Amino acid sequence: MKIVTYNVNGLRPRVSQFGSLLKLLDSLNADIICFQETKLSRQELRADLVRAEGYESFFSCTRTSDKGRTGYSGVATFCRVKSAFSSDEVALPLSAEEGFTGLLENCSGVVSRRDESVVESLKDFSVDELLKVDREGRCIITDHGHFILFNVYGPRAECDDTERIQFKFKFFKLLQRRWECLLRQGRRVFVVGDLNIAPAAIDRCDAGPEFEKNEFRRWFRSLLMGNGGQFFDVFREKHTERRDAYTCWPTNSGAEEFNYGTRIDHILSAGPCFHGDENQGGHSFMSCHVKECDILLQFKRWKPGNTPRWKGGRNVKLEGSDHVPVYMSLVEIPNIQPHNTPPLSTRYCPEVYGCQQTLVSMLVKRKSAEEFDSCGESSYFSEESTVLQSCNQLVKRPPHSCSSSLLNLTHEGVFSTPAEGPERYDKESSCNSPCNEINGAKSLASVENKKKARQSHWSQLSLKSFFQSSNSDNSSNLFAENKLNQADIFNPYCKSNKTLGEGGECDAQKEWDSQQSVSMQEENGIDGSQPLENEKNNVAIVEWQRIQQLMQNSIPLCKGHKEPCVSRVVKKAGPNLGRQFYVCARAEGPASNLEANCGYFKWAASKLTRKR
Repeated sequence: MKIVTYNVNGLRPRVSQFGSLLKLLDSLNADIICFQETKLSRQELRADLVRAEGYESFFSCTRTSDKGRTGYSGVATFCRVKSAFSSDEVALPLSAEEGFTGLLENCSGVVSRRDESVVESLKDFSVDELLKVDREGRCIITDHGHFILFNVYGPRAECDDTERIQFKFKFFKLLQRRWECLLRQGRRVFVVGDLNIAPAAIDRCDAGPEFEKNEFRRWFRSLLMGNGGQFFDVFREKHTERRDAYTCWPTNSGAEEFNYGTRIDHILSAGPCFHGDENQGGHSFMSCHVKECDILLQFKRWKPGNTPRWKGGRNVKLEGSDHVPVYMSLVEIPNIQPHNTPPLSTRYCPEVYGCQQTLVSMLVKRKSAEEFDSCGESSYFSEESTVLQSCNQLVKRPPHSCSSSLLNLTHEGVFSTPAEGPERYDKESSCNSPCNEINGAKSLASVENKKKARQSHWSQLSLKSFFQSSNSDNSSNLFAENKLNQADIFNPYCKSNKTLGEGGECDAQKEWDSQQSVSMQEENGIDGSQPLENEKNNVAIVEWQRIQQLMQNSIPLCKGHKEPCVSRVVKKAGPNLGRQFYVCARAEGPASNLEANCGYFKWAASKLTRKR
């Protein structure tokens, strides 16, 4: 059996990076895969993000919006199984629990049955305190029969953030009580995930003299067997002296390039081995069942051959998480009794299965809208167009009602055409100006376009339509329909008091044509404005180049490499918030490496001091 833990730094970008969730899971090639920092809220759970063929998944999402933490953390456990029902595979859990206090409701709104021993171990804390810790979506517990797996994403706390430091203390204190309760019952416990704690100086690139005195590091080391605890740090047990074994690197300084990181992703194990004679020498879970534990460095964002930051690489976006996976291989793990997937599985989550369409619903042709009983007719004219409102419920209107309403409007005298008879046509032409004829033609065209739009709204394309060459036909039909004669063109300069000139053309029409020709000449540069415009553009380009050169000259050179620095802005709250400064452009690395960042720093502008 293989177990993997991986802080994905957002599940959506990782799925997009690999092409699908299934490809991401298969790339890890493990039986149990634990993700941290999924950054998904329960409303964002979709089948393409949580369901993959051959895997059962269990999610815990952020349920609080304090300080904008919605979709901030989140964990997920994926179990590779052959069957989700009547399966004897150890990878398929017997039960699953969101959080570790037993107070959170599952996707069906049911609170898990709390073990009396769990209630007893957490009695010192109020319900509000327990819920506050559990609502950030930082833990999923799965019971696999032979062991209980904790998928944990530990809180991060800055040294000056007292509130988050207290939250982090409470989080790990509650977790430890839950672990101890299970170990007293004789259960085996695995803890995997990003705990946001580097236990020793060997696990940190820039560890100083005071590094190991940190309270969280002291707590972590107190859990280990070497310090009187019950857990093994599986990686460090297998690689006692390995240095530069890091799982996380800062993204803003390019530290991956020189492997300048920290080891904060862990796999811990506690409990007896399966042989039942652990009291005898040489028997322990580590020695009997843990075959291998290592870091999957092939998932690093920085790859050999990438362009260095100081040679333009800082502008190249690296795909991937700022963490890499850690795995543990187990041997001699027997199967368990047949069982089904727990109710917490996403296959039972309403947010996932409740929104999925079936193949039948996709292939069945949509029924046409039902005809409505009553339909009103009204029309009004604006200055530029005619708006028709023929039905009270436009969504339920069948296509043929548009043509019938148009005929009714024509009979009522709203529109008139030569087909109605010469007497009526002559009568209306004697009292209307050419512009009114234009408006009438435009109104007819508008009605026809509305009719086609409504018809296309209700019509559904057939499979046959995708294999027909309709581009040429549609373009020719569109050209024929839009081809208007001289009287059908809308002319804004023509007014009703104008008289027709020779050839039936309005004086304003000539004025409009002349202005159109003038505008075309201006566009073609006949009046000589084009060379002037080009000259202005050239002047602007030269001035911008001069400004860029001036800015380049004002950027200082770092002392270590004599290369231009990069500018940054202080984003941390304090007296220097928003202030600009310059640093070395190279990637962060150890001081012994001359190719790494030289540590140069300079403020962009000194603060003015008031003279006394």
